[in-house]
Amino acid sequence: MSERWYAIRVKSNRENVVAVSLAGKGYQQFLPTYVARRQWSDRVMETEVPLFKGYVFCVLDPSVRLPVLTIPGVVNLVGIGKAPHPVEDAEIEALQAIARNGLQAAPWPFLRAGQRVRIERGPLKDVEGLLIEVKNRFRLVVSVELLQRSVAVEVDRELVTPLRTPPPGVSLRAGVPAS
Repeated sequence: MSERWYAIRVKSNRENVVAVSLAGKGYQQFLPTYVARRQWSDRVMETEVPLFKGYVFCVLDPSVRLPVLTIPGVVNLVGIGKAPHPVEDAEIEALQAIARNGLQAAPWPFLRAGQRVRIERGPLKDVEGLLIEVKNRFRLVVSVELLQRSVAVEVDRELVTPLRTPPPGVSLRAGVPAS
């Protein structure tokens, strides 16, 4: 089997430790993060946290997964049934483009309904996702189907081209059913 990107389920708050361990063992790993504001009674602090809490992405051959599974904090490889299932290359590439360009991203509820679009120009050129509108601003939602998790990034509406029309009864506003 050839090496592909896989999602690794990790124990709570162990994403960074697992990512460092994977890199130390020579694996190509990817831990997308975002800056979250945490408020305590006496202060507000910004911290970098994983976009996909409980997951780290890694390039590996699933037939030789024992070295990954023995890393402290690793729970399992995400898959269908008992078989590990790779993450689509286009989904990883879209997440890497967001991270590489320093765009503000945040976790977003997984959405299936809505308008699929492609970015035509700019740092996210050729990235595809779901276009939604939140508070009069447009966002591109990039999803990882296998994890059923999504990330939203603000985009300029003029940069997107529709790929197809939305399903009947679906609004383009936050992917909610039309009234």
